[in-house]
Amino acid sequence: MASYAEGEPTTASILTRDIPWETFVVARLVSDRDLQLIRRYDKRPAETQTTLLDENGAAFTEAFLTVLRNVTREETVQYVLALLDQMLEADPSRAKLFHQQSDAHLASLPDPYTIFLRLLQRTDWYTQETACRLLTAIIDARPDKEQIIMNGGAPGASTSAAPILVAASEGVEQTVVTFVDWLCSQLRRPSHPSRSVPAALSALARLMKERSVRALFHRAGGVQLLAPLLRQSAAAGPATSPQLLYEAGLCAWQLSYYPPAAEVMATAGLVPGLVELARSANKRKVVRVAVMALRNLLASHAADVAPEMVELGLQKVVAARISQGGWEDEDIVATLEWLEEKLADNIQLLSTFEKYQKEVLSGSLDWTPMHTSEQFWRENIDKFEDKDFQILRVLLKLLEASREVRTLAVGCHDLGNFIAYHPHGRQIVGDLRGKELVMRLMMHPEPEVQKQALLTVQKIMLPKDKLEFLNAG
Repeated sequence: MASYAEGEPTTASILTRDIPWETFVVARLVSDRDLQLIRRYDKRPAETQTTLLDENGAAFTEAFLTVLRNVTREETVQYVLALLDQMLEADPSRAKLFHQQSDAHLASLPDPYTIFLRLLQRTDWYTQETACRLLTAIIDARPDKEQIIMNGGAPGASTSAAPILVAASEGVEQTVVTFVDWLCSQLRRPSHPSRSVPAALSALARLMKERSVRALFHRAGGVQLLAPLLRQSAAAGPATSPQLLYEAGLCAWQLSYYPPAAEVMATAGLVPGLVELARSANKRKVVRVAVMALRNLLASHAADVAPEMVELGLQKVVAARISQGGWEDEDIVATLEWLEEKLADNIQLLSTFEKYQKEVLSGSLDWTPMHTSEQFWRENIDKFEDKDFQILRVLLKLLEASREVRTLAVGCHDLGNFIAYHPHGRQIVGDLRGKELVMRLMMHPEPEVQKQALLTVQKIMLPKDKLEFLNAG
């Protein structure tokens, strides 16, 4: 069960209440039969309650649902929800009782979907949260789960088209649509400052086992809502509960199997959060869902996500996780090895002079792989001579005019590499006033710029034989 702040009701505290059941019979809100069933169950030992549910669980469920349908008093609603929550916590398979009919042949059976959707709109958070948890279990246990027909045709039809949801019961389908919308609203504007998001993610992680729910979440803009939550949760590290990290990662992993959602995921900012989960999570189940989601995205949208994964240092994360060992799940080992291989391939693809030119000409530099790759500098140093050293001149202009700390730091680093790898690098840089620019940056207020400027000046001052020794090393 969820943890509660001081002063907030809990299932245990609510179950200590005494409910005046007879008053609801007098008011004709529940029947005599319902009263008898409730009296037989309420305040009884757990063993007795289990026996009663085994004998005729559908009848007891109908009685409690009748109370929830007809009674609005907050204390009573919370009490019945607490009883049902306790029932499912003891045995989650009891959720199937909400889909069974007793032998009472009631003229008007209480509809659990309508009842719990209505309870989500109540103002007290205990009711909202418990109704959310119960409705999730009921939907997950329903016998008539939706099927997806793509383009109204065969299952093998194009997966890029909008899905059509087909359900045995139109009411059930609409319940799922409404519930997913409510869950997204909790991610967007939480009703409770600390528990809305965990409650919604927990429900979504369970329901998105179904392809149809992934489609609904995607169409409700859920991917865009999940991205910042995933980044914030991963960045918080130990301050975030492992279960929340797992459920956020699980949502991302399940969504990565749905092509329209995966397409949005590739550009919506989920990759940094997933990489951080893979890097910092202590629980292996969290690492597992993160790397599996990353694998799916890299397999389906390499052009969009590979550069970002490389820049975020995913290859180092993967190497560390492989060396860590002890993985009991062979799928994880295979996934890590696959990621290691594909990322190595993409580093080579990314480290091209054309991409380097594009970055320099953009006026903003970052620590992309080509800046730190010895192979890139050895293979491309002659290309710096093109168009009368055009790219080198632009690089020097950035060192003179840019106000971006990272651009200045990377620019100094690159100028040092040009000096180290070009046979006449020191002389060329001197002729273009590069030495003066870098020495000025040694006085920059940012330590990162100072450090890179100092390293570059050292390369300018080193004798040629020392530079050749440096390159050979």
